[in-house]
Amino acid sequence: MAFTEQQYTEMSKKLQQVKEEIHRFIVGQEEAIDYTLYSVLADGHALLEGLPGLGKTMLIRTISEVLDLSFSRIQFTPDLMPADITGTSMIERTPDGKQQFTFQPGPIFSQMVLADEINRATPKTQSALLEAMGEKTVTILGDTKKMAKPFFVLATQNPIEMEGTYPLPEAQMDRFLCKILVPYPAKQELMEIMKRTTGSMEIGLQKIMDAEELVEAQRMVREVLVADEMLEYATELIVATHPEGEYAIDEVKQYALYGSGPRGLQSLIKLAKARALMNGRFHVSVADIKTVAKPVLRHRMLLNYEGEASGKTADDIIEVILEKVQQGVSK
Repeated sequence: MAFTEQQYTEMSKKLQQVKEEIHRFIVGQEEAIDYTLYSVLADGHALLEGLPGLGKTMLIRTISEVLDLSFSRIQFTPDLMPADITGTSMIERTPDGKQQFTFQPGPIFSQMVLADEINRATPKTQSALLEAMGEKTVTILGDTKKMAKPFFVLATQNPIEMEGTYPLPEAQMDRFLCKILVPYPAKQELMEIMKRTTGSMEIGLQKIMDAEELVEAQRMVREVLVADEMLEYATELIVATHPEGEYAIDEVKQYALYGSGPRGLQSLIKLAKARALMNGRFHVSVADIKTVAKPVLRHRMLLNYEGEASGKTADDIIEVILEKVQQGVSK
């Protein structure tokens, strides 16, 4: 192991400070904050889904400030063009009177990119994110440019506004490490939000980490140990999502159209490792895998007509899978 136990403990404390600083500004949203931080630590992208006005945009902006990352926001609309995201080459006149192409970078060239209401843009524009998310490069007029490091796309979408929206293609959905559901706040949380937003109190955020420290934390996540039995358990969960597979449970065969692929298993392990580090451990436990299973798998399972007609959700099926796929290792 390249890092010592003390280094893991110190990094865990630092990450807890990050979380506490975020909570100074963001009320509630415990799971949304946790899973977004897990995604960042695992060097992946996250999709946040929730009703308008629940603070999805503010959460992402707050995380970028606390981690001291460059931030850009792209408001996705039906008339947004790919060049509006990636940038374009423009002809400019040089001091000696000649003309040359000069690249004007788009908002994608930031360390943390907020793709706001991503399902409002056309599939052509959505696909402009695919190369950046998958390869961390952008190719413009044959010229390949590397993204900033670290680089994250945190996208939001509204689940209820269907008019004027375009469902994300499965290939792009699979690029997101996890799908995070942002719930409506409880009564006490609503009251606290009102106190913070309608009064005279101003909260100044402190920068707890920087990009260099975050990259170090990402390296530590990759070094977190995964025992063979943990890897086997995670694999069993993934293969249980396949309705045509020999390990599929009855509910999956009845209600699922298709399940998760290899990228789902990669995401499950990555997020489990990130959770372990956040909790000061350098090995993955069963609890880590179970905790991150729903965010990892809910956007990778498509229900069939019977599943949708019966009111089932992907989370319902994943819950049954977690109950029936047993692992004989204590939490």
